[in-house]
Amino acid sequence: MNTPFTPVHTSGRARIGMLWVTALLLAPVAALALQAAPANGGAPALRNKLQALAPQLARNAFKRPLTLESTEAPDRLSGDVYALVDHPFNAVSGALREPAAWCQVLMLHLNTKHCAVKAGGGTLAVAVGRKFDQPLSDAQKIDFAYSLGKADPNYLNVRLSAASGPMSTRDYSIVLEATPADGGKTAIHLGYAYAYGTAARLAMKGYLATLGSDKVGFTPQGQGEYVGGVRGVVERNTMRYYLAIDSYLDAPASGQLEQRLGSWFDATEQYAQQLHEVDRNDYLVMKRHEFQRLEQDTAPG
Repeated sequence: MNTPFTPVHTSGRARIGMLWVTALLLAPVAALALQAAPANGGAPALRNKLQALAPQLARNAFKRPLTLESTEAPDRLSGDVYALVDHPFNAVSGALREPAAWCQVLMLHLNTKHCAVKAGGGTLAVAVGRKFDQPLSDAQKIDFAYSLGKADPNYLNVRLSAASGPMSTRDYSIVLEATPADGGKTAIHLGYAYAYGTAARLAMKGYLATLGSDKVGFTPQGQGEYVGGVRGVVERNTMRYYLAIDSYLDAPASGQLEQRLGSWFDATEQYAQQLHEVDRNDYLVMKRHEFQRLEQDTAPG
């Protein structure tokens, strides 16, 4: 039986010069370096996958209809979330097929500092940084090409991709699939992975040996233990982005930002052992400023 996720709060860690800066910048960039295997089967394959996962969706340590998988290769990490959300497919497809919506989703994450739609909707200019408020000049920039792979009454496929990023990371993409499910729900697959080179590997190794040494993921690993290391990084950020999608679907309107922010933070605190990083008020203050900056930067004139 899986051990329940329990809160762990950390404080008072020493900052370790450039290693600290590099690792904290690399981790969120890696979290955005999302590349799932191509979805060849479309809606039928996604429905079959969710049907096969029905026992895990019905009973799991997440206490919601969700499964999380991850794999590790010498130069690539990947993660997959399969879940059911309490929204009809037409609402999910309508909310997530627009590039601007993805900026709203990505901005809920602690490390996303800015996101603007460029080039007529074909590019998301994203800035990632540390888990506190900081000038955009200190953040790392990466441009994601946005593409709507398919959108029909039974299936949605959205992709974001970028060829390269900081610290030898590469082959970036986000892939989301959705299809109608029974009971007015929607089946969702969020898949991601990223490739990385020597610089990224060394930086992450240093981070995991120091500041990230007690960080864990969600996959059980022995009695009362969870997977750690780079797989733990992948699993934590997979979950953060899934919860961002779920929170956005609950409150997609422009006037519902406060609800989205509170919903995302409260959802992450359900898995505090893995996901707790800052206090609720600090998160809300930081994100209010970042969204205000985003509105100012994208305002006409």
